[in-house]
Amino acid sequence: MQKSQKPYLITRNVDPENQETPIHFIHKDFVRENLFYRRNHFSYPNFVSSFYWFHVDGSVHYHRTFSLQEIQALPSKTVKTVLECAGNKRGFFKPKVFGEQWQKGAISQGIWKGVSLRTLLGYTGVMETAREVVFEGYDFGIRTDSNELTYFSRSLPIEKALHTDTLIAYEYNGKPIPFKHGFPLRLIVPEWYAMASVKWIKKITVIDHEFKGPFQAVDYVYYPKKDSDEGKLPVTTMKINSTIQQPMDRQILNTGVHIIAGIAWTGRGLITKIEVSVDGGMTWSLADLVQSPEKYAWVRWEYKWEVLEKGEYTILSRALELEGDEQPKEAVWNRKGYGYNAIDTIKVKIE
Repeated sequence: MQKSQKPYLITRNVDPENQETPIHFIHKDFVRENLFYRRNHFSYPNFVSSFYWFHVDGSVHYHRTFSLQEIQALPSKTVKTVLECAGNKRGFFKPKVFGEQWQKGAISQGIWKGVSLRTLLGYTGVMETAREVVFEGYDFGIRTDSNELTYFSRSLPIEKALHTDTLIAYEYNGKPIPFKHGFPLRLIVPEWYAMASVKWIKKITVIDHEFKGPFQAVDYVYYPKKDSDEGKLPVTTMKINSTIQQPMDRQILNTGVHIIAGIAWTGRGLITKIEVSVDGGMTWSLADLVQSPEKYAWVRWEYKWEVLEKGEYTILSRALELEGDEQPKEAVWNRKGYGYNAIDTIKVKIE
């Protein structure tokens, strides 16, 4: 009996390892760990996890060290959420920008279990002067703009850090987080692009000022102009977006009935409807939602398309959310290529 074929990650870079989820072949709410996209700025860290612990200090009333066992003994919480790289779909920007040329697969989803950061910081107390919480990972290396060793570090504003669904996570889909995705502990920040969800947590520092680390002040910033920093804004909340998973771009099909299927997501509120066009955007029809929209999660959708005439067709999808926002015709260009969310477009040929 012949074994069924399975999809694999799509490699964008080897060292550091950056690989896309084969998103066109994911038709469930949960992405298996071996198909979860991998985004790294440096090589994987080395540390002995059996003696794992991290320290919380800064603008807190009590400095404390937590072991993995202590974290796992605290009241737990589970959150199903999309994690999307801020550079997802970067390869579609026009004019082209530099950086990893991600297509549509720098996104995955599953269930994360851990302790709410708010609960954890309840054991240290947070001073009234606190403005941000800084998370430093064990991954480090040399940046192209510096000769010094740099650890991957990011901060959250205190309000987002203390949101009950911001987690220090230790499980993914019911199992310990895989090493390549942050084992033993990583931050999970629903609604925000995944650069905020720092992996391999080394230490947490509460600060009373603005964090200026390079992965916050230089990278993960929207720069709307090519040659100046004028008008720059931080990358935070995921933009409304959708992806057509089936059929594939440039696929050849026969006449008859076909199912156009995909996913849609947003970092703000809920997706309420998906519209599909099979004539390049001249007319639009409602797609069917495969399941009820959930906060933080993508929604799967389908559209039944009966096509009787041969030829080339341009198929589009656009998402609309509860607050009234909808996917734009064009993404807002920025020189580092973050937040691409233009109406998704594919072409098929009917023979």
